[in-house]
Amino acid sequence: FLKVLSHIDSILQSPRAPPLIFRPSKGPVQSDNKENGQGCGFEHLPLTVEMWADQLIALKDLHRSLRKLSLELLPWNTKDPQDNRESIRVEDLQLIVDAILEELEHKEKNSQTQSLQTLSAIVSHFQKLFDVNSLNGVYPRMNEVYIKLGEMTNAMRNLHELLELDSSAPPTVVVNTVGKLCDIINKNVTEQVQQLLGTQDIHSIINKLEEHECFFPPFQALIQDLLCLLEISNVDDILPAVQNLK
Repeated sequence: FLKVLSHIDSILQSPRAPPLIFRPSKGPVQSDNKENGQGCGFEHLPLTVEMWADQLIALKDLHRSLRKLSLELLPWNTKDPQDNRESIRVEDLQLIVDAILEELEHKEKNSQTQSLQTLSAIVSHFQKLFDVNSLNGVYPRMNEVYIKLGEMTNAMRNLHELLELDSSAPPTVVVNTVGKLCDIINKNVTEQVQQLLGTQDIHSIINKLEEHECFFPPFQALIQDLLCLLEISNVDDILPAVQNLK
């Protein structure tokens, strides 16, 4: 028995052993302890072995947790040669951690590659949409699009306010409202022209306009000659000037 204890003690005191949580007392050793095999440097063995047993149990729990994490990140890797083992080694845990780290690094590289491909596709699509021939022209065209978008946004906001529309009204509603206003204005203008010319027939309106084109140029020339002969500049002064000539 003492030989076994001595062997365990030598293992515990080796450089590879973990730090002990219990140290033997440095005080005098009682004779009865020597008779029971204690006092020979073995007093700390029970607590140390107990600590190691707890660590082995915790090692199994850690292995179980790492396996769950591995199944989440590596669902295709369902085989584990250590599942049926009674004891779990640190090397087994290290293999799982290495596999997880390798997969994460692989995913990170793939995500960076996909990001570059996505950005390239976005730039190419922008060039096609806005007719940009080179990469150097992308930024100027972006600025131009941004400015135009701001102008359109301000114009739509002003139209919503002028037409007393809700701010959430789509552009189609704005266009339809403007179209209706234009129809109303055109109708009113037509009615006013008809009232002014005293006719409801479009052909009569055309005839009157033609008559106006025939009459107005000679009349305008006559007025201009009168202004020059009478040496006046205002049409309203023509009649008083003629009366004075009598």
